[in-house]
Amino acid sequence: MIEQSLRERERRNLKLDLRLCFRCLAGAATLLLLCPAATVHAAEPDSTSTPLKLVQEMVRQEQLPHPDRYEYWNEERSERTGGHLWREHILETGRGKLAILEQVDGQPLSPDRAASERRRLDAIVRDPASFDRFEAAQQNDELRARQMLDSLPRCFILENVTLNNGVWRIEFRPNPAYSPTSMAEKVLHGMSGWFSIDDKQKRLIHLEGHLASNVSIGFGLINILAGSNFSSDRAEADGNWRMTRVHTDIRGHALLFKTITHNTNVHRLDFHYLDASLSIPEAVSILESGSHAADAQVATVNRDHASR
Repeated sequence: MIEQSLRERERRNLKLDLRLCFRCLAGAATLLLLCPAATVHAAEPDSTSTPLKLVQEMVRQEQLPHPDRYEYWNEERSERTGGHLWREHILETGRGKLAILEQVDGQPLSPDRAASERRRLDAIVRDPASFDRFEAAQQNDELRARQMLDSLPRCFILENVTLNNGVWRIEFRPNPAYSPTSMAEKVLHGMSGWFSIDDKQKRLIHLEGHLASNVSIGFGLINILAGSNFSSDRAEADGNWRMTRVHTDIRGHALLFKTITHNTNVHRLDFHYLDASLSIPEAVSILESGSHAADAQVATVNRDHASR
């Protein structure tokens, strides 16, 4: 019984590590490049310091607080959506993101499913503490994913640095002198690819990577297959840079779980600036009404002016 319990614990821990590893890959667009100490091979001998300064400034920009909140729509096909294409209306509040599912595979929800979505949101209003706990768990996952990536500055060699039409393009590949210390590091260390940075604002625009060869973990317990890849795009919205696309296609085999897959395609669009004071009940009311938060806030301002 004890041995079975230990095996089950190892299985859960391995699943958690895999999930966090995939989160690292999906979130690498922001975190992978926190590498001011990375080895750099510049395109021109006399510009050796330029890439380092460029990456350092980009890192500084990414680490600055960005308190602005936005409304947007999220189109996603992933394990979370059961392989279906979901379209969700998202509102960012000071306590976290609220979402309502609007379409599945291009079709509006059935009355029963729409009612279920409203009940879920109403439950958040009645018990915001549960929502806070869920958001805290999400933050903990993100913190652990970030901790996994803290040692990555030494993982990569940056090379073939070019500037064209105001955009820097930098390639990266594994640093053979680095020895990964965790499963996530080993998978990430096997990645090669490139990223681009806006020269004027020093913000990350695009990042993509792929595994050139299989990565074996735990004496063959897990094998992540060559060809696994990820990419992400960011764009400026009202003066702030936001993630607009994320793609991950991770494939492998594990002795405990047989086939491993992590396929995600996310497209975020139609960003609108939100009042940072938007409360959870207000956000839920807007989502359930099917209106745009930006329109609702303008209407509120107009009513306030009319009453004076």
